[in-house]
Amino acid sequence: MQYLDTTQGRRIAYHRTEGAGPTVVFLGGFKSDMEGSKATHLEAVARREGRAFVRFDYSGHGQSSGAFTDGCIGDWRDDARAVLDELTTGPLVLVGSSMGGWISLLLAREIPERLKGLVTVAAAPDFTTRHWDGLSEADRATVVREGHVAQPSDYGEPYIFTKRLFDDGAENRVLTAPLSLSCPVRMVQGTQDNAVPTSEATRLLDHLQCPDAQLLLVKDKDHSFSDPECLHLIERCVAEVSAS
Repeated sequence: MQYLDTTQGRRIAYHRTEGAGPTVVFLGGFKSDMEGSKATHLEAVARREGRAFVRFDYSGHGQSSGAFTDGCIGDWRDDARAVLDELTTGPLVLVGSSMGGWISLLLAREIPERLKGLVTVAAAPDFTTRHWDGLSEADRATVVREGHVAQPSDYGEPYIFTKRLFDDGAENRVLTAPLSLSCPVRMVQGTQDNAVPTSEATRLLDHLQCPDAQLLLVKDKDHSFSDPECLHLIERCVAEVSAS
């Protein structure tokens, strides 16, 4: 493992595999890290095939510096952009999982000239706005009064949603303005995803202005989307957009 020091003063942990391009970069989800099965599976594929690959932890996640509750979408986008700018050259294939799907769309809007392809896994663009809209009046009052609110998680301890996260998320929405992509896009999602409903996936597909965008729904798979069948599908999508 190595570290990248960013201009914002954050230290980003990463693993980089050298090889032929386009470089595949995995962008993880909210409070996840680069040791998950999707990231490590794609890394193993890259090593086997001699392909360039990068996985990393956003600030406040995994082995990177900072506290999770201090971060927001804009910070994590900047972390990802630093990884792309400092650790990669040439064409890119971004693989964004859950929140990473949102961040990958922000990056695709910023550097379209470098994007060879985009794969999203249970993408969650603008999820902070959707979550805010679903809060009770009491929870919204708690956010305003205390600056944060705790919410249940299917993955262990509660998630802490901060006022800064909500405010910054509103500033970084991608579903409120035209989103034009010229590279091929593959979106995969399970029909039993309790975190991101399939209606959100179809909404993103409809919103994209892209000549080659596909949404692949897999029956009975959940938000983790990480069993062998799902991992093979992600691998296949990465290969498809890389070869286009």
